[in-house]
Amino acid sequence: MKKTFLIVLFIIVSLVGFSQNIDDKEKSELYKNYREDQFYISVTYNLLNKKPSDVSQSGFSTGFHFGFIRDMPINERRTVALGIGLGLSTNSYNQNIGITETNNQILFNIIDESQINVSKNKFTTYLLEVPFEFRWRKSSPTNYNFLRIYPGFKFGYLFYNSTKLKSDQGNLKLSNIDSFNRLQYGLTLSAGYGTWNIHAYYGLNAIFDDSAKINGEVLDMTSFKIGLMFYIL
Repeated sequence: MKKTFLIVLFIIVSLVGFSQNIDDKEKSELYKNYREDQFYISVTYNLLNKKPSDVSQSGFSTGFHFGFIRDMPINERRTVALGIGLGLSTNSYNQNIGITETNNQILFNIIDESQINVSKNKFTTYLLEVPFEFRWRKSSPTNYNFLRIYPGFKFGYLFYNSTKLKSDQGNLKLSNIDSFNRLQYGLTLSAGYGTWNIHAYYGLNAIFDDSAKINGEVLDMTSFKIGLMFYIL
């Protein structure tokens, strides 16, 4: 009986040890291969920085951003990583700058609302974006709710733009205006816990080039975006 008990005990211990080795191996494989936050979707409120004194924003200016980021961990536990991606972005800005065309020349002026009743006035940019991120998070292969802080940098190539002015004097639509800067770039920051993350973008160069002027003053406005970011594996 004692021999039988020892044999059974030996088998149980062996099985437990074998199982533990499998668990350790599986866990090791998980840590070896897992990546975080590959896809992103963001909604932002867009503001204009460095506005001339007469320029003001009205309504709600929105931005929609989505894309893919390749997560490249650089430490053993894969809680620190670099990210590089590709995405699309559309951004609208409601404001009081009248963008018109006369004799094939684009003109910029401040809308005098005492002379014209405007119901909508905005310009919209569409960009192909390349985000770079330095990623720090308190994550694991089995933990989907964790703290993350992702500072970064983003390049954007403007492939299309449009303007829309609706007033009691008629509607005016323009597109692909050369006065927009094709290359736009700035600093980014995403931070949060679990599903909810704050996202901010601070533009480092102007939305328009030097040909965009109001009363001889160059429109040196930059973009500041703040909103929510959602990451998806």
